[in-house]
Amino acid sequence: MAYRKKKKVLITGANGQLGQCIHLIKDNYPELELCFTNSQELDISQLDAIKPFFQKNSYNFVINCAAYTNVEQAEKESDKAFLVNADGVKNLAEVCMKNSVVLIHISTDYVFDGKKNSPYTEEDIPNPINEYGKSKLSGERYVEEFAGKYFIIRTSWLYSQYGKNFYKTILEKTSTEKKLTITTSETGTPTSANDLAEFIITIIKSNSSEYGIYHFSNEGEATWYDFAYEIVKISNKLDTIDVEKGENYHTFAQRPKYSVLNKNKSIESFGLNILNWKDSFKKLHSNTR
Repeated sequence: MAYRKKKKVLITGANGQLGQCIHLIKDNYPELELCFTNSQELDISQLDAIKPFFQKNSYNFVINCAAYTNVEQAEKESDKAFLVNADGVKNLAEVCMKNSVVLIHISTDYVFDGKKNSPYTEEDIPNPINEYGKSKLSGERYVEEFAGKYFIIRTSWLYSQYGKNFYKTILEKTSTEKKLTITTSETGTPTSANDLAEFIITIIKSNSSEYGIYHFSNEGEATWYDFAYEIVKISNKLDTIDVEKGENYHTFAQRPKYSVLNKNKSIESFGLNILNWKDSFKKLHSNTR
């Protein structure tokens, strides 16, 4: 039997929730050599650190999970958001191009303004309305300009059993609160970072050269109230916690009112069977309790 060389994959920002979800499934894919680095080991905002790193190590793919994700704080310190989400991505793109590495970059539904009433396709024109979205769109443009071989994956409302996210925040509140007031003013799709991790591995294993932008989220749509209600429900706390709808929850950053993503391109290109967000959420919750 002929020996097949493993594909070597670098994961940046490995301490984030997506990086940890990829780490969780690494043993399921022995044909891949997955190498995990956090921001202390590899700071993508420092080109002088990235260049020697790639000189010492060779990779077939880079999964860029490194990101500044605090939407609220980005309004007050946009320079920090752009340093990681734009300048850092440019650094990675240039180095990947020079070393013939395929870059898989994670972007966001927040590149859209939310004025559409049907799911956004990859062909829809971005128009971000907050600094976080602007920094992520800038990163996308750098990937398109400098990376050569790349997959940009836009996702939405990411949550998991790791890190800080809406799911974990509401879950914690079920132990201390008697009433929750959750906004209904935004509609999107809660997306399991575990499902996104599997999609990324699918891309790598596919050997596809159909580079470009792809959308991935779970199926269906919800408001933040809908998601919170399901979290309280699955925790068996509906009898003790009143979950109320709130129309005008104030945030410092503007948020898109509607940011559901159309996944047809991803489904057709990679033969995906994407779970509805409620089914995926129940699966994650039952597996982590």
